[in-house]
Amino acid sequence: MSERIAFRMNLNPGQAAEYEKRHDAVFPELAKALKDAGVSDYTIWHDPETNHLFAILTRTNDHTMDALPDTEICQRWWKFMADVMETDANNVPTQVPLKRVFLLP
Repeated sequence: MSERIAFRMNLNPGQAAEYEKRHDAVFPELAKALKDAGVSDYTIWHDPETNHLFAILTRTNDHTMDALPDTEICQRWWKFMADVMETDANNVPTQVPLKRVFLLP
């Protein structure tokens, strides 16, 4: 089985093109780490009116996403992205979990 989760992040003003450019060349090691952790169908959208980033991903029930923040590749990616998006003091992107309120079966 799998589950879908969604969350919101915040892009710094004027950074949409740079954010997209960096994701067009996402670190291959990061993509592998995400897949190895049980993540698939990871998609991010940008709302230019609010600079919110909306992300949705599918993960297996036995995912290991909770271990990703401790990996070197994840920390390196966060540091690389810290100048274009809102993060905490450790470069972790600010994330707001979103609650699903509708699903068309």
